[in-house]
Amino acid sequence: MGRAQMTPFDPPFANDGFDHDPLTDLIGMGSALSRIAAWQARAARHNEQAPIHAMLLCFERFSALNLAFGRAVGDRALVAAAGQMLNFAREELGSQWLVARITGNTFLIAVNEPMSRKRWQWLAEELSCALAQPIEMPGEASPAHQIRLRQRTALSRSTPGEEPQRVLTRLAEALETSSPPMGGMPVWVDGAVSPPGRGAAQLEADLLAALEGDEIEILYQPQFASDSGAIVGAEALARWRHPQIGPIGAVGLFAIAERSGLGAPLSRRIVRAALDEAHTWPGHLRLSLNVTAADLADRNFANRLRSTLDVTRFSPHRLTLEITEQELVRDLESSARILRALTGLGIAIALDDFGAGFCNFRYLKVLPLKYLKLDRCMVDDIATDPRDLAVLRGIVAMAQALGLEVVAEGIEHDAQRQVVAREGCSSWQGFLGSEPISSARFRALAAGS
Repeated sequence: MGRAQMTPFDPPFANDGFDHDPLTDLIGMGSALSRIAAWQARAARHNEQAPIHAMLLCFERFSALNLAFGRAVGDRALVAAAGQMLNFAREELGSQWLVARITGNTFLIAVNEPMSRKRWQWLAEELSCALAQPIEMPGEASPAHQIRLRQRTALSRSTPGEEPQRVLTRLAEALETSSPPMGGMPVWVDGAVSPPGRGAAQLEADLLAALEGDEIEILYQPQFASDSGAIVGAEALARWRHPQIGPIGAVGLFAIAERSGLGAPLSRRIVRAALDEAHTWPGHLRLSLNVTAADLADRNFANRLRSTLDVTRFSPHRLTLEITEQELVRDLESSARILRALTGLGIAIALDDFGAGFCNFRYLKVLPLKYLKLDRCMVDDIATDPRDLAVLRGIVAMAQALGLEVVAEGIEHDAQRQVVAREGCSSWQGFLGSEPISSARFRALAAGS
């Protein structure tokens, strides 16, 4: 796994300068502790509390996994897990959060926002469910591996003025003294293993009621042309404001839906509502929709989508479907057939989160792609790190050779925007341009662009 494997219980958690992990591209322990300290210092300057919520995750039996499948497979599993944690944090947490690799098989997630104990535990439970799903390891010359990771999780809510090092130490001690089986439940640093704030059956009933009551909100994140800065479209993103748990993003929402057999109805509801809304936009604006694994597994998906396009009178030539490696890896050939049927209607296909994992370049050969959508980890440091800039240039050159357009995601600073525009990315999205907004706000923003 690159570095020597350690358990999370090796005191004294001394900062060895490992502030960036070359395998997962996450920050290291030193940077994580510094960022938590900065949150606390800012709160102190404004006489505010610093509601730091943290969770420590330790993947178990990693030495056995490396012995059984080889270290390269273990590395891929860690990269996949890191990507899942990042996506979960982006969807479910606010603007002040971090995901760090503390040791070889141990990760820290922290957030600086007020929330209830019930919500923090629910978030930990949902993340644990996502990480427990089998990870497909595609093989070229050898059969594919299916890896299941097991992890233990400890949770904390920091007290005012508590040192970041102490927060981490208390989490590690909680994991060390907890019972290994734990039934998948996170343990709190105070020793409590709280029952779920809302049982799975109740959450399923809540979601069904939300679907029937049309309570699933769709937000739109604008996308901008790199050359002119004009709005060229938007990505539709689903949100659910649960009355007890609070806001639930797309990752948590679809996880609940899949467990309750509501994945297909939820997907259809989002597609129909987004197409209805996008039909009212100016004719030059595109709509991007995310495609789930369940969608690609449905042989009738292309026909049903065509019917929905007909009913909503939205042109398929203005629609982009975004897919990720996780949706493709189970049956690439079947997915390719479905996607080719969709491109035959005029729909464009984008490979989303490109660069977030070990990309199988066979996707670029087999799939009828029009766009590569760069994961934000690929653009974070392009304005300051020559190696990151070189990687970006290599991806853009490869995409141009294949006749693909590159979309940059996660643009938060103007320096990043300038680089992606200069290097040939056709469009971008991110908080620099706009956070995800309501349909009314998007129409107003597009009208003024």
